[in-house]
Amino acid sequence: MEFYDITEDTKAYPGEYLFHKVRKEIVLCGAFIPAENKIRALANGSMMEDKISNFQKIKLTKKEHKERKASRCKGCVEK
Repeated sequence: MEFYDITEDTKAYPGEYLFHKVRKEIVLCGAFIPAENKIRALANGSMMEDKISNFQKIKLTKKEHKERKASRCKGCVEK
């Protein structure tokens, strides 16, 4: 897992997981507002707002992505 800074070329999208450098935890992006230089995110069940420079995007390798992906319930599949 790698972290990289959010620049003018890269954007954060609502629903995307980001790393918050100050809290040192992974948060869920709620709103990306470049005009105000802010990101609103959900952290530990509460909304927070901070400067874009305090967040980093997360990059997973294909292997890590496959390991973290949850499988669906197989209960409704006919056998």
